[in-house]
Amino acid sequence: MVERHTSENGLRVVLETIPTVRSVTIGIWVLTGSRNETDQNNGISHFLEHMFFKGTLTRSAQDIAEAFDAIGGQVNAFTSKEYTCYYAKVIDTHKEYALEILADMFFNSTFDEKEMEREKKVVLEEIKMYEDTPDDIVHDILARASYGDHPLGYPILGTEEHLKSFKPETLRNYIKERYTPENVVVSVAGNVDESFIGNVENYFGNYESSHQPSSVSKPTFLANKIERNKDTEQAHLCLGYDGLSVGDDNIYSLIIMNNVLGGSMSSRLFQDVREKQGLAYAVFSYHSSFLDNGLLTIYAGTGKAQLPLLQETIDQTVNAMIKNGLTDKELKNSKEQLKGNLLLSLESTNSRMSRNGKNELLLNRHRTMDEMIRQIDAVNDNTIKDVIRTVFEKSSSTALIAPKITT
Repeated sequence: MVERHTSENGLRVVLETIPTVRSVTIGIWVLTGSRNETDQNNGISHFLEHMFFKGTLTRSAQDIAEAFDAIGGQVNAFTSKEYTCYYAKVIDTHKEYALEILADMFFNSTFDEKEMEREKKVVLEEIKMYEDTPDDIVHDILARASYGDHPLGYPILGTEEHLKSFKPETLRNYIKERYTPENVVVSVAGNVDESFIGNVENYFGNYESSHQPSSVSKPTFLANKIERNKDTEQAHLCLGYDGLSVGDDNIYSLIIMNNVLGGSMSSRLFQDVREKQGLAYAVFSYHSSFLDNGLLTIYAGTGKAQLPLLQETIDQTVNAMIKNGLTDKELKNSKEQLKGNLLLSLESTNSRMSRNGKNELLLNRHRTMDEMIRQIDAVNDNTIKDVIRTVFEKSSSTALIAPKITT
């Protein structure tokens, strides 16, 4: 059972007790990401995530790293389109210490200018590394093709130009604007009881912000095509389809449909493109859910000369699904696979912390495992066909990275 608590300042705490484990995972979730940026500060959410590890008033960057190493703990963070998360996993006897360090990073980071300049070089290398992996960067290009100039089309890492412009005051102003208590959820899962909520309250329950949470605009899905010439061995193709929001009632139908389409080795795309035609080593599909929309993505990499056949094969696979839906066997197997994945995730405090944190942050509600299984079992041929019509009724967006044709 998930315990929920809202502090007087609006910050929320969710805690799930798992007495059969010896670990505790603590996550600080902030409702901000590249979607909340502008064309002047794109990349600031991700850079700020880095800078929280670069020293506080009383701890250096090395002190923070050594503090978790000394207790055998793990600490990390990540930034997405719509949220940022800072988390630590430790054995239960060190949970108070881990919380204190995370709070110190959250409230007392100094954003020292020398540290900032060093970290800019690190993030710049991260951007360069990303540019050198076309099978990754093509997904960013697809976001731009799908959403145009809307912030959902921005890359999470930002650009070198933006990165160089960031100053300590830039980060502090962004924190004041986006790191408001109403935008923050502290999620705890593991061998911990509800009294730990009081510990969280002591650190996070009193800070305030003068800024009101800002809203975001819903993007319009665009069936654009963006091609980039790059000296690569393979051509990398992404197709995007307008999907469903994170809270949509048909989200489980979409997850099951996507699993059959390209979510596993037994999926249609894997079988049609790789096993039968030998056109690609990597081919898959996945769905990204956002607060008010979503994006279904199909990816495959192949030789430039085989691109037309690859596109034709993908189209045939999608059209067959539009025409015939799923077989009874596919529907049954995919439902069982989804339920199995959910039940296996119960064994990880990281997974439970993440699920609870995202549910509270994005949906403000929590489903029990029994409720989720009932919703999965309720998926049927009609709901699948409804989702297929919804997703594939529009033309797709396209992103392509391929070597230039020489004549």
